[in-house]
Amino acid sequence: MSKKILFVVNVDWFFISHRLPLALEAIKKSYDVYISCGITDKKEYLESFGFKVHPLDLSRSNTGIKGEIKAFSEIYHVLKELNPDVIHFVTIKPVLYGGIASRFLNIGKKVFSISGLGFIFIKQGFKARVTKTVIKIMYKFAFGGKNSHVIVQNPDDKAVINSIVNVPTTLIRGSGVDLSQYEYIEETNDNIKVSMACRLLKDKGIFEYIEATKILKQKFPNVEFELYGDIDIHNPASLTLDDIQNIKKEGFVKVYGFSKDIAKVFCESNIVVLPSYREGLPKVLIEAAACGRAVVTTDVPGCRDAITPNITGLLCKEKDPKSLASKIEKIIMDKNLRNSMGKAGRELAKNEFDINQVVEKHFEIYERKE
Repeated sequence: MSKKILFVVNVDWFFISHRLPLALEAIKKSYDVYISCGITDKKEYLESFGFKVHPLDLSRSNTGIKGEIKAFSEIYHVLKELNPDVIHFVTIKPVLYGGIASRFLNIGKKVFSISGLGFIFIKQGFKARVTKTVIKIMYKFAFGGKNSHVIVQNPDDKAVINSIVNVPTTLIRGSGVDLSQYEYIEETNDNIKVSMACRLLKDKGIFEYIEATKILKQKFPNVEFELYGDIDIHNPASLTLDDIQNIKKEGFVKVYGFSKDIAKVFCESNIVVLPSYREGLPKVLIEAAACGRAVVTTDVPGCRDAITPNITGLLCKEKDPKSLASKIEKIIMDKNLRNSMGKAGRELAKNEFDINQVVEKHFEIYERKE
């Protein structure tokens, strides 16, 4: 009889971009694969692989107490109905609600992925501190049951989790990348091109990037600055359409939507930038490494763990456009540095971020008896 594995994730597109290889490997290993998530338009695509999809009504923005109770109830009933051998919870609400719900059920193995502790751990002030305290209590209860295993993406998140609850915890650096889809090509463009790609959220450092480009354009009028990504209306930190229009009007940065071929974008760039405030381990920096591109990112949890500082990229100060601009300028000015960082980045991707290694580490956890 086949084992059942269930992935519980906030939304279908995130599962496809960050966890699909795990589910495909599970099919190869003769698991029955179930996915429970919020659905946009990807249900048929997921079902085409042989996955059984159970839609969830999960809002990633504030929905009020009724909406949260409904979300918890839906997750509880999916777990009870399917009774899988292994459950992998990914993203904050599935992790918290799924972990708490599973305390009332006899589940074989529970795996929790912490892909960054979320914007609430970035925010300051009394309300944020209270919310953080409540969330820590919820984490402690969610992870405290039998057969739990937590996966984190950086040492800072590991330290936070271990300070909350005593649970087996494994550090896996990111969700991996298929190196065969990312070719390392040396720089070919005449003018320097700097790219930033992300969900268009304030805490990704987009406004700091815009301010840095204003500084740099005065010195380097021919350097091109690009921004790729979409707004995320369900995230409280999302930019608005007015923000995007204002950035376009100012003209310092060329703004594009979401790119389906980020490898092409990065291969046509010289430098990749992500001045985020906090991450798990950003996939976009893994992709930059795979393409052999020098990186500038912030010295914060997750971002600093996605590079080898001064070898594959440079670290700037958080929320500091001048610091960001100075680091980008250093790489703009030094072609040899860009190329050496790019080559070192490709080696880092081979050694640390190869999707095959990441998948293997996950299945060791799925099949290990704690």
